[in-house]
Amino acid sequence: MHIGSFIKLHRLKCKMTQEELSEGIVSLSYLSKIENQKTNASPEILQLLCDRLGIEISEDTDREIEEKCKEWYDMLFDENDKKVMTEKYEELQPLMERKINQHTIMFEIHTIRYYIVLRDLGKALHIMNKLHDMADSFNYEESYYWHKFKGNYYAHKEVHQEALRNYKLAEKVIRLANIADKEIANLHYALSITHNYLREDLEAVDYANRAMTVFQQNYNFFYCALCHIILGISYQRVKDLDAAIKNYNLALHLGELNKNETIVYLAHYNFGYLYSIMGNSEEAIKHYSLAIETKDLAYKTKLDALTHLVQEFYMIREYEKAKAYVKQAMEILEVAKCKYDDFYNGYHNYMIEVYTCLLYDDFKRFKTILTDDFIPYLKRRGDYSNLVFYAKLLATHLAERGKYKESVEYYKLANSSYDQLIKL
Repeated sequence: MHIGSFIKLHRLKCKMTQEELSEGIVSLSYLSKIENQKTNASPEILQLLCDRLGIEISEDTDREIEEKCKEWYDMLFDENDKKVMTEKYEELQPLMERKINQHTIMFEIHTIRYYIVLRDLGKALHIMNKLHDMADSFNYEESYYWHKFKGNYYAHKEVHQEALRNYKLAEKVIRLANIADKEIANLHYALSITHNYLREDLEAVDYANRAMTVFQQNYNFFYCALCHIILGISYQRVKDLDAAIKNYNLALHLGELNKNETIVYLAHYNFGYLYSIMGNSEEAIKHYSLAIETKDLAYKTKLDALTHLVQEFYMIREYEKAKAYVKQAMEILEVAKCKYDDFYNGYHNYMIEVYTCLLYDDFKRFKTILTDDFIPYLKRRGDYSNLVFYAKLLATHLAERGKYKESVEYYKLANSSYDQLIKL
């Protein structure tokens, strides 16, 4: 066990300074060497430090703790019951607080994942910062989960390049860490999603297929369906529409067979998007409408489908239906804004404002939102797909009003954004 790292970890958890811990026991510089594993302190000194922290050192393997930890680690997935997950954490935490043992670091690393599943990214980052300085001392298994959960954190923050970097670091230590096939499949699934976000479609297909091989062997049809969704999106991008439709149908079949509404939603939503880019608004509207019928959808998830319905009805000039969906989207957005700060000045907020202006003939406000707010927002995010769409939308409306010089400027932006999209 790296006792120095554990002492540092518990000191930080107790919000105790090095001065407070070292006083009357060792010098400040000597404590720093102990915490950074630059010296081996005597058992007597270690005991005094632990006594001050209110913890005990246990060299023995505690089978009960080990089993409880493993049970909790296996729960840390989005599809599992958050209440049960939290109850298990609250049962384990006091036990882990009192002792330094071989499970201490692994428990802390999994706490990052726990807060990510609860979507408390602030607390996840706090744990990451606390563990950062001792990461070099992690064994292979600890290093694997450290990088994997950091990847999860950055994926949720939509910093996909950093997520990919950490997932790749986790992948490097798989053999050395002796990681189980089921866990490797989960990492490969995370890699497939990340490559998908980065529009690296060949890599996304490769990792999705590798993950699905293991999921099929373990009869994990939920993750098989998610892999089919990723494959569908990737094939759609490389214009293999038959393969895309086949994978979406397989995902939908698995979702309906297992009565999993998340999968059913994702299948219909992606079918909607596929038919939209094919110019088949009737089929797109059918699938988006089926998607929003799914119960217990998260705000962002429901808004994704609703805003696409607004777009489709606007494109086919069914303006009253578009207005009805704008109203529905605005109601959900207002509730979301009360709960989550990131819904202010976000994609859905701007998008709803844009179509409200179009549907109620407020061109001045429409132009202002796009030029001053929405387009700069999309540029900052590197969202080239939406930049192409909204720059072209603005250019078209400017041209219709005889503002050709401004129109050309936004057609150029649409073209340059498309070039960036191709490069991705």
